Amino acid sequence: MPPALPRPSSPPTRRAALDPTDLRILDRLQQDARISNVELAQAVNLSPSPCLARVRALEASGVIDRHVTLLDPASVGLDVIVFIQVALEKQVEPMLDKFEKAVRDRPEVMECYLMTGDSDYLLRVIVPDVRALERFIVDVLSRLPGVGNIKSSLALKQVKYQTALPLRAAAGETQARPADFRTPGRAPGRAPGHTPGQSPSHNPGPSPGRRR
Repeated sequence: MPPALPRPSSPPTRRAALDPTDLRILDRLQQDARISNVELAQAVNLSPSPCLARVRALEASGVIDRHVTLLDPASVGLDVIVFIQVALEKQVEPMLDKFEKAVRDRPEVMECYLMTGDSDYLLRVIVPDVRALERFIVDVLSRLPGVGNIKSSLALKQVKYQTALPLRAAAGETQARPADFRTPGRAPGRAPGHTPGQSPSHNPGPSPGRRR
């Protein structure tokens, strides 16, 4: 079977123009979406009104997609995480659309990706136990029109899971620069552990993009 070709389900979103202050706001909101506007403004060195205006603009532009509450799966009895590779019999538009619609309607499917390689789709599924997984594969997934092959792999341990996006990487940075992601309370241009009277090896000086 030829590898699946990436097929966008919707027109690509134009990348938003975000300045360092926007990135600090987003970084803080990703850690605590329930933070008050006053606390958020203090964290990013803004007054409350401009801070709220920026948050509203980020929401209106779609950068902030929605606000949700994250649950602990084990606390609600969802202990089994499985990754499922699905290969379709034919890669034709109607068959792809039917499969994707069916997958979107299943609450067990947390994520689904159209892939390159041997399989057409990769699913992340979460269920209470192995019997529930068997029912999902046998009674649901295998009965979808066009499904040719199914391979599943159980996750033994979740080593890392996060929902916060790596904004520094998106900004093209491997680590924080003082002007972009400055820790509140740290003096500008002074590296951690720097002793007054000693000349640091490199002092970039104030960034022209820093907001006062």
